[in-house]
Amino acid sequence: MTKSMKDRLVSEILRARERVYCVGRPTPLEELAISPDFETWVKREDLSPINAYKWRGAQNCTALTVARTGAKGVVAASAGNHAQGVALSARKLGIPAKIFMPKSTPQMKQSAVKLHGGDYAEVILVGDKYDEAAAAADAYAKEHKMCFIHPFDDLYTIAGQATIADEMILSGKGPFDVVFVQIGGGGLAAGVGTWLRLHYPDAKIIGVEGVHQASMKASIEAGQPVTLESVDTFCDGTAVKRPGNITFEICKDVLDDVITVTNEEVCAAIERLWKLKRVIPEPSGAMGLAGLIRYAAEHAEEMKGKKAACILCGANMDFDKLSLIATGASVGAKTRRYYRFHIEERPGELLHLLDQVPDVNIAAFLYGKTRRDGAWPILAFEAEQEKIDALSGHFEARGLDFEDVTGDADVRYRVIPYNPSLFKDPYLLHVHFPERRGALHDFLERASSVSSICYFNYRYTGEAIGRALMGFEFDTPENRTAFERIIADPASIVTCRALEARAAMRMLEEV
Repeated sequence: MTKSMKDRLVSEILRARERVYCVGRPTPLEELAISPDFETWVKREDLSPINAYKWRGAQNCTALTVARTGAKGVVAASAGNHAQGVALSARKLGIPAKIFMPKSTPQMKQSAVKLHGGDYAEVILVGDKYDEAAAAADAYAKEHKMCFIHPFDDLYTIAGQATIADEMILSGKGPFDVVFVQIGGGGLAAGVGTWLRLHYPDAKIIGVEGVHQASMKASIEAGQPVTLESVDTFCDGTAVKRPGNITFEICKDVLDDVITVTNEEVCAAIERLWKLKRVIPEPSGAMGLAGLIRYAAEHAEEMKGKKAACILCGANMDFDKLSLIATGASVGAKTRRYYRFHIEERPGELLHLLDQVPDVNIAAFLYGKTRRDGAWPILAFEAEQEKIDALSGHFEARGLDFEDVTGDADVRYRVIPYNPSLFKDPYLLHVHFPERRGALHDFLERASSVSSICYFNYRYTGEAIGRALMGFEFDTPENRTAFERIIADPASIVTCRALEARAAMRMLEEV
Protein backbone atom coordinates (compact mmCIF):
# COMPACT_ATOMS: atom_id res chain seq x y z
CA MET A 1 0.00 0.00 0.00
CA THR A 2 1.46 3.32 -1.02
CA LYS A 3 1.69 6.20 1.45
CA SER A 4 -0.79 8.24 -0.58
CA MET A 5 -3.32 5.38 -0.54
CA LYS A 6 -2.86 4.92 3.21
CA ASP A 7 -3.23 8.64 3.91
CA ARG A 8 -6.35 8.81 1.77
CA LEU A 9 -7.88 5.76 3.44
CA VAL A 10 -7.18 7.08 6.93
CA SER A 11 -8.82 10.36 5.98
CA GLU A 12 -11.87 8.57 4.55
CA ILE A 13 -12.24 6.42 7.66
CA LEU A 14 -12.53 9.56 9.79
CA ARG A 15 -15.13 11.00 7.44
CA ALA A 16 -17.09 7.73 7.27
CA ARG A 17 -18.41 8.22 10.79
CA GLU A 18 -20.80 11.01 9.77
CA ARG A 19 -22.37 8.87 7.00
CA VAL A 20 -22.44 5.39 8.53
CA TYR A 21 -24.36 6.35 11.65
CA CYS A 22 -27.18 7.85 9.60
CA VAL A 23 -28.58 4.34 9.20
CA GLY A 24 -27.30 2.42 12.23
CA ARG A 25 -25.70 2.55 15.63
CA PRO A 26 -22.43 1.13 16.97
CA THR A 27 -22.60 -2.57 17.80
CA PRO A 28 -21.51 -4.03 21.14
CA LEU A 29 -18.15 -5.63 21.89
CA GLU A 30 -18.72 -8.54 24.28
CA GLU A 31 -16.45 -10.89 26.17
CA LEU A 32 -16.54 -14.56 25.23
CA ALA A 33 -15.43 -17.27 27.66
CA ILE A 34 -13.36 -19.30 25.22
CA SER A 35 -10.41 -20.07 27.50
CA PRO A 36 -9.17 -19.20 31.00
CA ASP A 37 -5.70 -18.62 29.52
CA PHE A 38 -6.59 -15.53 27.49
CA GLU A 39 -9.36 -12.96 27.00
CA THR A 40 -11.61 -13.12 23.96
CA TRP A 41 -13.80 -10.27 22.74
CA VAL A 42 -16.31 -10.54 19.93
CA LYS A 43 -17.76 -7.64 17.90
CA ARG A 44 -21.47 -8.28 17.49
CA GLU A 45 -22.21 -7.16 13.92
CA ASP A 46 -25.15 -9.58 13.93
CA LEU A 47 -26.93 -6.88 15.97
CA SER A 48 -26.61 -4.28 13.21
CA PRO A 49 -29.53 -2.96 11.10
CA ILE A 50 -29.11 -5.75 8.54
CA ASN A 51 -27.67 -8.36 10.96
CA ALA A 52 -24.31 -8.13 9.20
CA TYR A 53 -21.43 -5.65 8.92
CA LYS A 54 -21.93 -4.78 5.24
CA TRP A 55 -24.28 -1.89 6.02
CA ARG A 56 -21.26 0.20 6.94
CA GLY A 57 -19.35 0.08 3.67
CA ALA A 58 -22.54 0.10 1.60
CA GLN A 59 -23.86 3.22 3.31
CA ASN A 60 -20.57 5.08 3.21
CA CYS A 61 -19.91 4.34 -0.44
CA THR A 62 -23.50 4.89 -1.61
CA ALA A 63 -24.01 8.16 0.25
CA LEU A 64 -20.67 9.59 -0.84
CA THR A 65 -21.02 8.46 -4.46
CA VAL A 66 -24.51 9.92 -4.80
CA ALA A 67 -23.42 13.20 -3.17
CA ARG A 68 -20.41 13.58 -5.48
CA THR A 69 -22.00 12.45 -8.75
CA GLY A 70 -25.63 13.41 -8.31
CA ALA A 71 -26.55 9.85 -9.38
CA LYS A 72 -30.27 9.16 -9.61
CA GLY A 73 -29.80 5.48 -8.89
CA VAL A 74 -27.21 2.83 -7.96
CA VAL A 75 -26.39 -0.73 -8.94
CA ALA A 76 -24.91 -3.46 -6.75
CA ALA A 77 -24.01 -7.14 -6.95
CA SER A 78 -24.04 -9.36 -3.91
CA ALA A 79 -24.73 -12.85 -2.61
CA GLY A 80 -26.71 -11.27 0.20
CA ASN A 81 -25.39 -8.92 2.88
CA HIS A 82 -23.94 -6.13 0.72
CA ALA A 83 -27.21 -6.14 -1.22
CA GLN A 84 -29.12 -5.49 1.99
CA GLY A 85 -26.77 -2.65 2.90
CA VAL A 86 -27.17 -0.93 -0.46
CA ALA A 87 -30.93 -1.42 -0.32
CA LEU A 88 -31.03 0.20 3.12
CA SER A 89 -28.94 3.16 1.90
CA ALA A 90 -31.03 3.60 -1.26
CA ARG A 91 -34.18 3.81 0.81
CA LYS A 92 -32.54 6.32 3.19
CA LEU A 93 -31.41 8.45 0.24
CA GLY A 94 -34.66 8.03 -1.68
CA ILE A 95 -33.04 6.67 -4.86
CA PRO A 96 -33.67 3.42 -6.79
CA ALA A 97 -31.25 0.51 -6.47
CA LYS A 98 -30.87 -2.39 -8.89
CA ILE A 99 -29.52 -5.34 -6.92
CA PHE A 100 -28.03 -8.21 -8.92
CA MET A 101 -27.87 -11.51 -7.05
CA PRO A 102 -27.01 -15.08 -8.11
CA LYS A 103 -30.01 -17.31 -8.77
CA SER A 104 -28.75 -19.54 -5.97
CA THR A 105 -29.16 -16.79 -3.36
CA PRO A 106 -31.31 -18.09 -0.45
CA GLN A 107 -34.85 -16.76 -0.49
CA MET A 108 -34.42 -15.22 2.97
CA LYS A 109 -31.64 -12.94 1.67
CA GLN A 110 -33.70 -11.92 -1.35
CA SER A 111 -36.62 -11.12 0.95
CA ALA A 112 -34.33 -9.16 3.29
CA VAL A 113 -33.23 -6.92 0.40
CA LYS A 114 -36.85 -6.08 -0.35
CA LEU A 115 -37.54 -5.57 3.35
CA HIS A 116 -34.70 -3.06 3.82
CA GLY A 117 -35.08 -1.36 0.47
CA GLY A 118 -38.86 -1.32 0.15
CA ASP A 119 -40.01 0.10 -3.18
CA TYR A 120 -36.54 1.54 -3.82
CA ALA A 121 -34.80 -1.83 -4.30
CA GLU A 122 -35.30 -4.27 -7.16
CA VAL A 123 -33.72 -7.73 -7.05
CA ILE A 124 -32.46 -9.08 -10.37
CA LEU A 125 -31.33 -12.73 -10.35
CA VAL A 126 -28.50 -13.52 -12.78
CA GLY A 127 -26.23 -16.56 -13.08
CA ASP A 128 -25.33 -19.22 -10.57
CA LYS A 129 -22.36 -17.47 -8.94
CA TYR A 130 -21.46 -14.05 -7.58
CA ASP A 131 -18.99 -13.38 -10.43
CA GLU A 132 -21.75 -13.74 -13.03
CA ALA A 133 -24.08 -11.44 -11.10
CA ALA A 134 -21.27 -8.90 -10.66
CA ALA A 135 -20.47 -8.88 -14.39
CA ALA A 136 -24.14 -8.34 -15.23
CA ALA A 137 -24.42 -5.54 -12.66
CA ASP A 138 -21.33 -3.78 -13.98
CA ALA A 139 -22.63 -3.97 -17.55
CA TYR A 140 -26.05 -2.67 -16.49
CA ALA A 141 -24.49 0.26 -14.61
CA LYS A 142 -22.41 1.29 -17.63
CA GLU A 143 -25.31 0.95 -20.06
CA HIS A 144 -27.70 3.01 -17.92
CA LYS A 145 -25.05 5.44 -16.63
CA MET A 146 -25.69 4.45 -13.02
CA CYS A 147 -23.14 4.17 -10.21
CA PHE A 148 -21.87 0.69 -9.27
CA ILE A 149 -21.38 0.24 -5.52
CA HIS A 150 -18.63 -2.33 -5.13
CA PRO A 151 -18.96 -4.76 -2.18
CA PHE A 152 -15.26 -4.63 -1.28
CA ASP A 153 -12.82 -3.16 -3.84
CA ASP A 154 -13.59 0.51 -3.28
CA LEU A 155 -11.80 2.84 -0.88
CA TYR A 156 -15.12 4.24 0.38
CA THR A 157 -16.52 0.77 1.03
CA ILE A 158 -13.33 -0.18 2.87
CA ALA A 159 -13.48 3.03 4.94
CA GLY A 160 -17.03 2.24 5.99
CA GLN A 161 -16.08 -1.26 7.16
CA ALA A 162 -13.22 0.28 9.17
CA THR A 163 -15.71 1.90 11.54
CA ILE A 164 -15.91 -1.53 13.19
CA ALA A 165 -12.28 -1.11 14.30
CA ASP A 166 -12.99 2.49 15.30
CA GLU A 167 -15.71 1.28 17.67
CA MET A 168 -13.42 -1.43 19.05
CA ILE A 169 -10.80 1.20 19.91
CA LEU A 170 -13.32 3.63 21.38
CA SER A 171 -14.86 0.86 23.50
CA GLY A 172 -11.99 1.04 25.99
CA LYS A 173 -11.73 -2.78 25.98
CA GLY A 174 -8.36 -2.73 24.18
CA PRO A 175 -5.61 -2.65 23.35
CA PHE A 176 -5.87 -6.07 21.72
CA ASP A 177 -2.85 -8.30 21.22
CA VAL A 178 -4.25 -10.37 18.37
CA VAL A 179 -7.28 -9.80 16.14
CA PHE A 180 -8.83 -12.29 13.72
CA VAL A 181 -10.67 -10.93 10.68
CA GLN A 182 -12.43 -13.03 8.05
CA ILE A 183 -11.65 -12.45 4.38
CA GLY A 184 -13.87 -12.73 1.33
CA GLY A 185 -12.95 -10.02 -1.13
CA GLY A 186 -10.87 -8.34 1.56
CA GLY A 187 -12.83 -5.16 2.33
CA LEU A 188 -13.38 -5.97 6.00
CA ALA A 189 -9.79 -7.08 6.60
CA ALA A 190 -8.39 -4.07 4.73
CA GLY A 191 -10.45 -1.51 6.64
CA VAL A 192 -10.24 -3.07 10.09
CA GLY A 193 -6.58 -3.97 9.61
CA THR A 194 -5.58 -0.45 8.58
CA TRP A 195 -7.28 1.25 11.52
CA LEU A 196 -6.09 -1.26 14.10
CA ARG A 197 -2.52 -1.15 12.76
CA LEU A 198 -2.55 2.65 13.16
CA HIS A 199 -3.76 2.57 16.76
CA TYR A 200 -2.33 -0.75 17.96
CA PRO A 201 1.00 -1.01 16.10
CA ASP A 202 2.11 -3.99 18.18
CA ALA A 203 -1.08 -6.01 17.61
CA LYS A 204 -0.98 -9.14 15.47
CA ILE A 205 -3.71 -8.97 12.80
CA ILE A 206 -4.57 -12.31 11.26
CA GLY A 207 -6.83 -12.85 8.27
CA VAL A 208 -9.01 -15.96 8.18
CA GLU A 209 -10.22 -17.71 5.03
CA GLY A 210 -12.02 -20.95 4.26
CA VAL A 211 -9.56 -23.65 3.24
CA HIS A 212 -11.22 -23.90 -0.19
CA GLN A 213 -11.76 -20.13 -0.53
CA ALA A 214 -8.26 -18.88 0.22
CA SER A 215 -7.84 -16.41 -2.64
CA MET A 216 -6.16 -13.74 -0.49
CA LYS A 217 -3.68 -16.20 0.97
CA ALA A 218 -2.82 -17.45 -2.52
CA SER A 219 -2.49 -13.87 -3.77
CA ILE A 220 -0.17 -12.76 -0.99
CA GLU A 221 2.00 -15.82 -1.55
CA ALA A 222 2.08 -15.10 -5.30
CA GLY A 223 2.75 -11.39 -4.84
CA GLN A 224 -0.25 -10.42 -6.97
CA PRO A 225 -4.02 -11.02 -7.07
CA VAL A 226 -4.80 -14.64 -7.93
CA THR A 227 -8.07 -15.99 -9.31
CA LEU A 228 -9.05 -19.40 -7.99
CA GLU A 229 -10.66 -21.85 -10.41
CA SER A 230 -13.47 -22.54 -7.96
CA VAL A 231 -14.47 -21.84 -4.37
CA ASP A 232 -16.46 -23.79 -1.83
CA THR A 233 -19.73 -22.00 -1.03
CA PHE A 234 -20.57 -23.38 2.42
CA CYS A 235 -19.38 -20.04 3.83
CA ASP A 236 -21.22 -18.17 1.10
CA GLY A 237 -20.50 -14.68 2.43
CA THR A 238 -16.76 -15.13 1.84
CA ALA A 239 -16.91 -17.24 -1.33
CA VAL A 240 -14.87 -14.92 -3.60
CA LYS A 241 -12.55 -16.31 -6.30
CA ARG A 242 -10.33 -13.24 -6.51
CA PRO A 243 -9.59 -10.50 -3.97
CA GLY A 244 -9.84 -6.88 -5.06
CA ASN A 245 -6.84 -5.00 -6.40
CA ILE A 246 -7.15 -2.35 -3.71
CA THR A 247 -7.88 -4.81 -0.90
CA PHE A 248 -4.92 -6.95 -1.94
CA GLU A 249 -2.54 -3.99 -1.78
CA ILE A 250 -3.78 -3.08 1.68
CA CYS A 251 -4.05 -6.58 3.15
CA LYS A 252 -0.56 -7.63 2.13
CA ASP A 253 0.76 -4.71 4.21
CA VAL A 254 -1.51 -4.72 7.26
CA LEU A 255 -2.02 -8.45 7.86
CA ASP A 256 0.63 -10.38 9.78
CA ASP A 257 -0.67 -13.72 8.53
CA VAL A 258 -3.57 -15.42 6.76
CA ILE A 259 -4.74 -18.77 8.11
CA THR A 260 -7.37 -21.15 6.80
CA VAL A 261 -10.15 -23.08 8.53
CA THR A 262 -12.33 -25.99 7.44
CA ASN A 263 -16.10 -25.93 7.15
CA GLU A 264 -16.27 -28.27 10.14
CA GLU A 265 -14.18 -25.86 12.24
CA VAL A 266 -16.58 -23.08 11.28
CA CYS A 267 -19.50 -25.28 12.36
CA ALA A 268 -17.77 -25.88 15.70
CA ALA A 269 -17.35 -22.12 16.15
CA ILE A 270 -21.05 -21.60 15.46
CA GLU A 271 -21.86 -24.21 18.09
CA ARG A 272 -19.52 -22.48 20.54
CA LEU A 273 -21.29 -19.16 19.98
CA TRP A 274 -24.64 -20.85 20.50
CA LYS A 275 -23.51 -22.39 23.78
CA LEU A 276 -21.90 -19.21 25.13
CA LYS A 277 -24.15 -16.47 23.73
CA ARG A 278 -27.24 -18.25 22.34
CA VAL A 279 -26.29 -16.74 18.97
CA ILE A 280 -26.37 -18.54 15.62
CA PRO A 281 -24.25 -16.68 13.05
CA GLU A 282 -24.04 -17.53 9.38
CA PRO A 283 -20.95 -19.62 8.52
CA SER A 284 -18.90 -16.66 7.29
CA GLY A 285 -19.90 -14.78 10.43
CA ALA A 286 -18.20 -17.38 12.64
CA MET A 287 -15.07 -17.74 10.51
CA GLY A 288 -13.06 -15.26 12.60
CA LEU A 289 -13.80 -17.17 15.80
CA ALA A 290 -12.94 -20.45 14.06
CA GLY A 291 -9.57 -18.96 13.18
CA LEU A 292 -9.04 -17.77 16.74
CA ILE A 293 -9.82 -21.22 18.15
CA ARG A 294 -7.49 -22.94 15.69
CA TYR A 295 -4.68 -20.44 16.31
CA ALA A 296 -5.03 -20.72 20.08
CA ALA A 297 -4.81 -24.51 19.89
CA GLU A 298 -1.63 -24.32 17.81
CA HIS A 299 -0.02 -21.44 19.77
CA ALA A 300 -1.13 -22.15 23.34
CA GLU A 301 1.95 -20.65 25.02
CA GLU A 302 1.90 -17.54 22.85
CA MET A 303 -1.75 -16.86 23.68
CA LYS A 304 -1.40 -17.07 27.46
CA GLY A 305 -2.39 -13.80 29.09
CA LYS A 306 -3.21 -12.18 25.75
CA LYS A 307 -6.29 -10.20 24.76
CA ALA A 308 -7.83 -11.51 21.53
CA ALA A 309 -10.70 -10.19 19.43
CA CYS A 310 -12.75 -11.38 16.48
CA ILE A 311 -15.77 -10.18 14.54
CA LEU A 312 -19.11 -11.95 14.36
CA CYS A 313 -19.72 -10.36 10.99
CA GLY A 314 -23.15 -11.69 10.07
CA ALA A 315 -26.14 -13.85 10.96
CA ASN A 316 -28.15 -13.99 7.74
CA MET A 317 -28.46 -17.71 7.19
CA ASP A 318 -31.05 -19.92 5.58
CA PHE A 319 -32.75 -21.91 8.36
CA ASP A 320 -32.38 -25.15 6.40
CA LYS A 321 -28.60 -24.96 6.81
CA LEU A 322 -28.81 -25.59 10.54
CA SER A 323 -28.93 -29.37 10.23
CA LEU A 324 -25.75 -29.38 8.15
CA ILE A 325 -24.03 -27.16 10.70
CA ALA A 326 -25.09 -29.34 13.62
CA THR A 327 -23.65 -32.40 11.89
CA GLY A 328 -20.34 -30.71 11.14
CA ALA A 329 -19.89 -28.99 14.51
CA SER A 330 -18.75 -32.00 16.51
CA VAL A 331 -16.38 -33.08 13.76
CA GLY A 332 -14.88 -29.61 13.65
CA ALA A 333 -14.49 -29.57 17.43
CA LYS A 334 -12.76 -32.96 17.18
CA THR A 335 -15.32 -34.50 19.53
CA ARG A 336 -17.01 -36.76 16.96
CA ARG A 337 -15.61 -39.43 14.67
CA TYR A 338 -17.20 -41.90 12.26
CA TYR A 339 -15.98 -45.49 11.87
CA ARG A 340 -16.95 -48.22 9.42
CA PHE A 341 -16.65 -51.75 10.85
CA HIS A 342 -16.53 -55.09 9.05
CA ILE A 343 -18.37 -57.83 10.91
CA GLU A 344 -19.95 -61.16 10.06
CA GLU A 345 -23.51 -61.13 8.74
CA ARG A 346 -25.15 -63.26 11.43
CA PRO A 347 -27.52 -62.81 14.40
CA GLY A 348 -26.11 -60.92 17.36
CA GLU A 349 -23.04 -59.49 15.60
CA LEU A 350 -24.23 -55.87 15.70
CA LEU A 351 -25.01 -56.19 19.38
CA HIS A 352 -21.59 -57.76 19.97
CA LEU A 353 -20.03 -54.77 18.19
CA LEU A 354 -21.89 -52.36 20.44
CA ASP A 355 -20.56 -54.23 23.46
CA GLN A 356 -17.01 -53.33 22.31
CA VAL A 357 -17.72 -49.59 22.51
CA PRO A 358 -16.02 -47.79 25.43
CA ASP A 359 -17.54 -44.99 27.50
CA VAL A 360 -18.50 -42.68 24.64
CA ASN A 361 -21.85 -41.69 23.17
CA ILE A 362 -23.10 -43.19 19.93
CA ALA A 363 -24.24 -40.21 17.86
CA ALA A 364 -25.27 -42.10 14.72
CA PHE A 365 -25.71 -45.66 13.43
CA LEU A 366 -25.97 -46.34 9.70
CA TYR A 367 -26.37 -49.86 8.38
CA GLY A 368 -28.12 -51.64 5.54
CA LYS A 369 -27.72 -55.29 4.56
CA THR A 370 -25.97 -55.51 1.18
CA ARG A 371 -24.39 -58.99 1.26
CA ARG A 372 -24.92 -62.39 2.83
CA ASP A 373 -21.29 -62.91 3.83
CA GLY A 374 -20.49 -59.66 5.63
CA ALA A 375 -21.77 -56.40 7.09
CA TRP A 376 -20.28 -52.88 7.15
CA PRO A 377 -22.10 -50.74 9.73
CA ILE A 378 -21.01 -47.13 10.34
CA LEU A 379 -21.08 -45.71 13.85
CA ALA A 380 -20.43 -42.15 14.97
CA PHE A 381 -18.93 -41.69 18.42
CA GLU A 382 -19.00 -38.48 20.45
CA ALA A 383 -17.03 -37.60 23.58
CA GLU A 384 -14.23 -35.38 24.85
CA GLN A 385 -11.37 -35.11 22.38
CA GLU A 386 -9.05 -37.23 24.54
CA LYS A 387 -11.48 -40.15 24.48
CA ILE A 388 -12.16 -39.75 20.77
CA ASP A 389 -8.45 -39.76 20.00
CA ALA A 390 -8.09 -43.03 21.93
CA LEU A 391 -10.81 -44.89 20.00
CA SER A 392 -8.65 -46.33 17.23
CA GLY A 393 -6.25 -47.85 19.74
CA HIS A 394 -9.16 -49.27 21.72
CA PHE A 395 -10.66 -50.99 18.66
CA GLU A 396 -7.27 -52.27 17.50
CA ALA A 397 -6.67 -53.86 20.89
CA ARG A 398 -9.91 -55.79 20.50
CA GLY A 399 -9.02 -57.04 17.06
CA LEU A 400 -11.84 -55.24 15.29
CA ASP A 401 -11.72 -54.64 11.52
CA PHE A 402 -12.47 -50.93 11.07
CA GLU A 403 -11.59 -47.71 9.26
CA ASP A 404 -12.05 -44.02 10.03
CA VAL A 405 -14.56 -42.60 7.51
CA THR A 406 -15.20 -39.24 9.17
CA GLY A 407 -14.64 -37.20 6.00
CA ASP A 408 -16.23 -39.59 3.50
CA ALA A 409 -19.01 -38.28 1.24
CA ASP A 410 -21.44 -41.13 1.99
CA VAL A 411 -21.15 -40.31 5.70
CA ARG A 412 -21.62 -36.59 5.11
CA TYR A 413 -24.82 -37.23 3.14
CA ARG A 414 -25.98 -40.17 5.28
CA VAL A 415 -26.11 -42.61 2.38
CA ILE A 416 -27.19 -46.05 3.62
CA PRO A 417 -26.98 -48.66 0.85
CA TYR A 418 -29.15 -51.76 1.30
CA ASN A 419 -30.42 -54.64 -0.83
CA PRO A 420 -33.99 -55.56 0.16
CA SER A 421 -33.87 -58.70 -1.98
CA LEU A 422 -31.60 -60.13 0.74
CA PHE A 423 -34.04 -59.38 3.57
CA LYS A 424 -35.72 -62.48 5.00
CA ASP A 425 -39.31 -61.90 6.12
CA PRO A 426 -38.48 -58.31 7.15
CA TYR A 427 -40.27 -56.24 9.77
CA LEU A 428 -39.64 -52.47 9.51
CA LEU A 429 -40.18 -50.38 12.64
CA HIS A 430 -39.98 -46.91 14.10
CA VAL A 431 -38.17 -47.53 17.40
CA HIS A 432 -38.33 -44.97 20.23
CA PHE A 433 -36.23 -45.25 23.39
CA PRO A 434 -34.93 -43.02 26.22
CA GLU A 435 -31.88 -41.12 24.97
CA ARG A 436 -29.34 -42.51 27.43
CA ARG A 437 -26.55 -45.04 27.29
CA GLY A 438 -27.78 -48.65 27.48
CA ALA A 439 -31.47 -47.89 26.98
CA LEU A 440 -31.62 -49.66 23.64
CA HIS A 441 -29.17 -52.41 24.55
CA ASP A 442 -31.52 -54.66 26.56
CA PHE A 443 -34.14 -54.55 23.81
CA LEU A 444 -31.56 -55.49 21.15
CA GLU A 445 -30.21 -58.26 23.37
CA ARG A 446 -33.66 -59.83 23.66
CA ALA A 447 -34.43 -59.28 19.98
CA SER A 448 -31.14 -60.82 18.80
CA SER A 449 -32.19 -64.22 20.14
CA VAL A 450 -34.92 -64.45 17.50
CA SER A 451 -33.99 -61.93 14.78
CA SER A 452 -31.21 -60.25 12.83
CA ILE A 453 -30.95 -56.54 12.05
CA CYS A 454 -31.04 -55.81 8.32
CA TYR A 455 -31.40 -52.02 8.50
CA PHE A 456 -30.50 -49.41 11.14
CA ASN A 457 -30.79 -45.63 10.73
CA TYR A 458 -30.26 -43.58 13.87
CA ARG A 459 -28.95 -40.07 14.57
CA TYR A 460 -28.80 -38.21 17.86
CA THR A 461 -31.05 -35.13 17.67
CA GLY A 462 -30.74 -33.65 21.15
CA GLU A 463 -34.17 -34.87 22.23
CA ALA A 464 -34.96 -36.82 25.39
CA ILE A 465 -36.29 -39.61 23.15
CA GLY A 466 -34.05 -41.40 20.67
CA ARG A 467 -35.64 -42.32 17.34
CA ALA A 468 -34.42 -44.96 14.93
CA LEU A 469 -35.71 -46.63 11.78
CA MET A 470 -34.87 -50.31 12.06
CA GLY A 471 -35.42 -53.43 10.01
CA PHE A 472 -35.46 -56.93 11.52
CA GLU A 473 -35.47 -60.24 9.65
CA PHE A 474 -36.40 -63.77 10.72
CA ASP A 475 -35.39 -67.33 9.82
CA THR A 476 -38.72 -68.85 10.86
CA PRO A 477 -42.33 -67.75 11.42
CA GLU A 478 -41.95 -68.80 15.05
CA ASN A 479 -39.11 -66.36 15.55
CA ARG A 480 -41.19 -63.55 14.06
CA THR A 481 -44.03 -64.38 16.46
CA ALA A 482 -41.62 -64.37 19.38
CA PHE A 483 -40.27 -60.99 18.24
CA GLU A 484 -43.78 -59.55 18.08
CA ARG A 485 -44.27 -60.59 21.72
CA ILE A 486 -41.06 -58.79 22.66
CA ILE A 487 -42.08 -55.47 21.06
CA ALA A 488 -45.57 -55.75 22.55
CA ASP A 489 -44.24 -56.11 26.11
CA PRO A 490 -45.89 -53.28 28.10
CA ALA A 491 -43.00 -53.25 30.58
CA SER A 492 -40.45 -52.38 27.91
CA ILE A 493 -39.00 -48.86 27.90
CA VAL A 494 -38.64 -49.21 24.12
CA THR A 495 -41.68 -48.58 21.96
CA CYS A 496 -42.03 -49.80 18.38
CA ARG A 497 -44.41 -48.80 15.64
CA ALA A 498 -44.61 -50.51 12.29
CA LEU A 499 -43.55 -48.46 9.29
CA GLU A 500 -46.48 -47.14 7.27
CA ALA A 501 -47.40 -49.69 4.59
CA ARG A 502 -46.53 -47.64 1.49
CA ALA A 503 -43.20 -46.52 2.96
CA ALA A 504 -42.40 -50.12 3.83
CA MET A 505 -43.19 -51.24 0.29
CA ARG A 506 -40.85 -48.60 -1.14
CA MET A 507 -38.04 -49.81 1.08
CA LEU A 508 -38.66 -53.43 0.16
CA GLU A 509 -38.68 -52.99 -3.59
CA GLU A 510 -35.94 -55.16 -5.04
CA VAL A 511 -32.89 -53.39 -6.45
